[in-house]
Amino acid sequence: MLKTVKDNTVLKYNWLLSLLACTGLWSITLPVLGQALLPYTPQLNNEQLEQQGLELADDAVQLVRFQQYELALSRAKLATQLAPNQFQSWFILGTLYIQQKELDKGVEALQKALSLAPSEAGIKFTLGNAYFQQGKYQEAATELQDGLKIKPDTPAALFDLGNSYLKLNKMSDAIASYQKAIALEKNFWPAINNIGLIKYEQGDINGAVKDWQTALEIDPEQAEPQLAVAVGLYIQGKTEQGLKLGEAALKLDSRYAELKFLEENLWGPKLLQDTQKFLATPQMKAILDTLQQESSS
Repeated sequence: MLKTVKDNTVLKYNWLLSLLACTGLWSITLPVLGQALLPYTPQLNNEQLEQQGLELADDAVQLVRFQQYELALSRAKLATQLAPNQFQSWFILGTLYIQQKELDKGVEALQKALSLAPSEAGIKFTLGNAYFQQGKYQEAATELQDGLKIKPDTPAALFDLGNSYLKLNKMSDAIASYQKAIALEKNFWPAINNIGLIKYEQGDINGAVKDWQTALEIDPEQAEPQLAVAVGLYIQGKTEQGLKLGEAALKLDSRYAELKFLEENLWGPKLLQDTQKFLATPQMKAILDTLQQESSS
């Protein structure tokens, strides 16, 4: 499972909303202009413009609640023009660019935000996530580590760090990071799921299946661990159980029949190979044909 900000993932965790909440940006504290009657000066005008910019940034955050990303993005862009020296406007703009998969623009805005507020953990977490999506796994790990030094009790960041370690083939570090996330949030099933992915590649199929079953106990409607359990059981010779679970998983989300999609969600070579065998069985082929016909009708 790769918990990114893309719309086509079954995110067990709303990355954008949780990030803005944990960094306190649901309600931006706006500076209060002096109430004394002062003569008009450019400086006062700049303060007014800056306050208006922060208000627009706050509007953008509120629009995210209703998934109005285009409207939020337009307000965030204007906010950076009116309040260019406030990190909040750049942070929100960068986060929204990442949400829209405009990674280069997102990284640029986030780097600007970080230059204005180098101790803001949320910026580092978001930048780490963006680097991960760019395939810059070491840079991602570095930013996430730095952010966790400031705000260590952040499950989403620990999960992202675990994903970065996984891509860097540092499996022990990845498991340790996932376990820290679970210790903070016991029902954080994506971390449990990904520990199973690692165990499978290490040859511990029983341990992997147990982890995926635990993830399903937390959220029975998730296709990913359900399909993973199906493959694990099938490879262990429990054919009927595996096929039944596989059918149920693909009815929940047929995208998991695509090996590229599974690879994007951090499934390793061994699990992908076994999944390919599983999906090539006559029973699973028939199920996939039926699902394709239903979707096209």
